[in-house]
Amino acid sequence: MTGADAVDIRWQLPRTPRSAGRARALLRSQLAAWGIAGEPAETAELLLSELVTNAVRHAGTPRGREIAVRLARYEGRLRVEVADADDRRPLPRTADLDDTGGRGLRLVHLLAERWGCCPRRYGIGKAVWAEVGTGEPVSPAPGTPPSAGS
Repeated sequence: MTGADAVDIRWQLPRTPRSAGRARALLRSQLAAWGIAGEPAETAELLLSELVTNAVRHAGTPRGREIAVRLARYEGRLRVEVADADDRRPLPRTADLDDTGGRGLRLVHLLAERWGCCPRRYGIGKAVWAEVGTGEPVSPAPGTPPSAGS
């Protein structure tokens, strides 16, 4: 990430079912401090909730270990990211109508402007991330010619 407005915030949460709610509360508080509301905030909250829930339910991270949650704001975008100790890449699946789960990554795929998975920089495991636009204007890169409407 680059840019003067880039901000990167990290939280460590226990691998428990309550962590999805805690992550949502932390995210709402930070987005309110940044003045980001409405659809971008709601979408980011849903994306983060799904990613944390997947890390808690499916990642195989031992109980008692933490998951790492990251919120980044840069160039008119929000990135939510959840890292766990499982090296396996998550794959969206098609859930049957009566299944009580299995829709999380499908929602992430449908709602995020971009999403992906990458190995953790330090240590074992992976990080799954998703991005949404904030609706904020983006400053042009230095040397970019003005648009025709300027």
